[in-house]
Amino acid sequence: MRYRYFTCDVFTDTRFGGNQLAVLPEAEGLSDRQMQQIAREFNFSETTFVLPPEAGHDRRVRIFTPPREVPFAGHPNIGTAFVLTTMGAFGPLDGPASITFEEEAGLVPIAIQKREGGRIWCELTAPQSLTLGRTVTAQAVAAAVSLSAADILTTAHAPQMASVGLPFLIAELRDRDALARARPDISGLDGLVAEGIELPDLHLYVRTSDGFDIRARMFAPMDGVPEDPATGSANCALAGLLSHLDEAAGGTFSWRIAQGVEMGRPSVLEARTEKRDGEVVNVWIGGESVMVGEGYIEV
Repeated sequence: MRYRYFTCDVFTDTRFGGNQLAVLPEAEGLSDRQMQQIAREFNFSETTFVLPPEAGHDRRVRIFTPPREVPFAGHPNIGTAFVLTTMGAFGPLDGPASITFEEEAGLVPIAIQKREGGRIWCELTAPQSLTLGRTVTAQAVAAAVSLSAADILTTAHAPQMASVGLPFLIAELRDRDALARARPDISGLDGLVAEGIELPDLHLYVRTSDGFDIRARMFAPMDGVPEDPATGSANCALAGLLSHLDEAAGGTFSWRIAQGVEMGRPSVLEARTEKRDGEVVNVWIGGESVMVGEGYIEV
């Protein structure tokens, strides 16, 4: 059997930047094992498989990293919506549109619109409310990313697990120099596992004022992704955490986030949140995408 696929770069307006994604827009008939094999063959951080809906929404989407299926991820949703829109799967994009994907983590609404020059911008709503998990020491995180404990800031928060559909261990770093020096260390990651962090996907960030509010890097070597150039789900969790920590009881918050710079794949992510009565009630992440290629894969 031959299955059509598209590849695109997500969270960028420039080809060969952002985060790579492979999308199979008509994946009916593929088994779980075949989907995993295809994701391993592409070897991108994620590959998506688009299926007919099961609950009356627009599409069902399954997301695979090279070693496993994940319940939710950011750039696969943005890129899949972009690919399907570019294909004309939802009709002509004459104005703002909205679609909903069915995923393991829940429903993922996505807003779609054209920007200047015909570029397509998509923004997802996180499928789950913010949940905060355990904290770990600065020393444990530092050992996992080849830094010193002094490079980890704990003024605002200790390194902490946070999720809006996919969990990440989030830590703030002292400065951009520390962010640039970070490297995964397997023995340090094993130490986090020993502390009870089952799958330590590490999202590191610094606060900046250089045209971006935040600069970030995400390491997930135990999940088959040594470093990710743009992680929508991690930045959603980060935005939710920062909103939670803000003393304001309500309001909207937004961040312009740079990621992937150190990898040579610069990405731009636009995060925003809504808070009411002291609770984070909505988290969004958005960005542009560009098409790279298309073809057929034999299964």
